[in-house]
Amino acid sequence: MMLPRLIQGGMGVGVSGWRLAREVSVLGQLGVVSGTALETILIRRLALGDPGGHMRRAMSAFPAPEVAQRVLARYFRACDASGDASAGGANDDQRVGRGSGAATGASRFKLATLPGARLTRDREWLIVLANFVEVYLAKEGHGGVVGINYLHKIQFPTLPSLYGAMLAGVDVVLMGAGIPGEIPGVLDQLSRNEEVGIGLDVQDAGDVRYRQTFDPRALWSDEAIAPIPTVRRPCFLAIIASVVLAKALLKAAPGGIDGFVIEAPIAGGHNAPPRGLLQLSHRGEPIYGERDVVDMAQMKGLGVPFWLAGGYATREKFLEALAAGASGVQIGTAFAFCEESGLDPELRRRFLAGVARGEGDVFTDPLASPTSFPFKVAALDGTLSDRAAYEQRTRLCDLGYLRRAYRKADGSVGYRCPGEPVDDYVRKGGRVEDTIGRKCLCNALVANIGLGQKRADGYEELPLLTAGNDLECLSRFVTPGRLSYHARGVIDAILPDRGEAPDAGA
Repeated sequence: MMLPRLIQGGMGVGVSGWRLAREVSVLGQLGVVSGTALETILIRRLALGDPGGHMRRAMSAFPAPEVAQRVLARYFRACDASGDASAGGANDDQRVGRGSGAATGASRFKLATLPGARLTRDREWLIVLANFVEVYLAKEGHGGVVGINYLHKIQFPTLPSLYGAMLAGVDVVLMGAGIPGEIPGVLDQLSRNEEVGIGLDVQDAGDVRYRQTFDPRALWSDEAIAPIPTVRRPCFLAIIASVVLAKALLKAAPGGIDGFVIEAPIAGGHNAPPRGLLQLSHRGEPIYGERDVVDMAQMKGLGVPFWLAGGYATREKFLEALAAGASGVQIGTAFAFCEESGLDPELRRRFLAGVARGEGDVFTDPLASPTSFPFKVAALDGTLSDRAAYEQRTRLCDLGYLRRAYRKADGSVGYRCPGEPVDDYVRKGGRVEDTIGRKCLCNALVANIGLGQKRADGYEELPLLTAGNDLECLSRFVTPGRLSYHARGVIDAILPDRGEAPDAGA
């Protein structure tokens, strides 16, 4: 497959949604949906009454129609003529989000069962369906290339997520935040509808090895569906930060890596930790040094296409990347704040207004993420970037995507998250120092797209924006009097003679 020169980053929870990915793909580049927490997004969109009918349209194309109907029956809330999602439909324990599309009078969103090493059949189907829906909508009505991005750190939903995306015909899978050496083989096996498994990261496991498995044939057998749908293997791009990891992945999966995305430390979201002993700047940010600079000559010598990410959102930097041997670039921040992104419009405008005034700031927080990876936090009043707002939130872990598996004394697997109540974490064998400064990214990132939960006590989950350090890429598109721009403008600003140059191969 010929992959485009420009990759739109798979950002946040729903920030890189199907609308953005579809637009970028229609414009001839690689549009990417974020694969994180898609089943939570699906549930909450249905709870809002599915404005526009997009979820239901995609669900009607799902090859297991009875599964789609069960999900609709459980989570969909119909709206009355005024758009009030409190009328009719599913149970009253679903509510609308805090964003601009919010309706009135509802309570809490329903929660799916927490993800874990052993998923129930219903949870597997929900994950498969949600990934199918997002990719289906991104690919609908055009012949462009669509990818999906996953975090290796989020292991529990990975296998059914991959399968759901493949059922919808995803073209490219991208994965970072870890060492995804098993994924190319998993894609091979899933393309044949075979049972698959991956090693499960379990803390305190000692010499015991744990695995998580997924069997697509068992799914179809349960629903009495035959023949089993045919799926094809997508390309696989590993997101890395070093030549050492690139070499290790090529050795672990010979022939299975179709390319690399090399993310510099200034890229948004999660960053790879600095190599060597962690040192902090006067601001408290991790210090990256020469060991963290990727040798382009070595990368080129590996003979595998690669794209550069982090600070490449200009035509000059794009041409510089090509001159260094890259096949192109990946752009995140500039797309994250465009009109087609999934960010709550109010949040987007407020942050862009600050950037236009020269007040934007991004802090590389070594503590915020429960993953222990550094995480870029964009400063914005009224979000968890405020220390006071962070301290007012009562700790709670009710989505569980970033929970870590650990081995209990009896050999079974338990779960804990550094962002959960401190006493609970310590009771499960965790260290109290691991909880300091940790933020509930699961709930905050869902709130970024206007789908934040409202708790029984009335507390509404606050958002937490992320962006790369290169905020100059945003100031090129906005002024104090103009706080909006489109994905097309980002692409036009970066690619010379767009559509005329040959695509990079992979």
